[in-house]
Amino acid sequence: SVVRNTPEADIYVADNASTDDSVSFVQQNFPQVKIIQNKVNGGFAKGYNDALQELDEDIFVLLNSDVEVTENWLPPLVIQFKDPAVAAAQPKIKDFRKKEFFEYAGAAGGFIDALGYPYCRGRIFDVLEQDLGQYDDTIDI
Repeated sequence: SVVRNTPEADIYVADNASTDDSVSFVQQNFPQVKIIQNKVNGGFAKGYNDALQELDEDIFVLLNSDVEVTENWLPPLVIQFKDPAVAAAQPKIKDFRKKEFFEYAGAAGGFIDALGYPYCRGRIFDVLEQDLGQYDDTIDI
């Protein structure tokens, strides 16, 4: 879905020193995707950080390998970066199986309350809201 729905961007896969055939799979099935092969598997954050050092792009979008993006998903995010005060952005994240509901991890924006507890719009504890357009806005996160 990333290749199909993101024709306007360069797409990179950060390989975190895998030992399976995932690099050759990407090369054979998605030749337009560029691969950055990390020398060591330093875990999630180090893997991203090592790969990002290899890039010279104005804007980075970090997507995990288990996402599905929809048509026209990227342009609304890129527009946000025309404002020099914007350093990071998060789209609404929907559930893969129940696409009309928010996903538990991220939902419609992540926050931290005054006591340091994380929460998201679109999720209250373990209850997920249906996306009825109630968060179709741009706010500080």
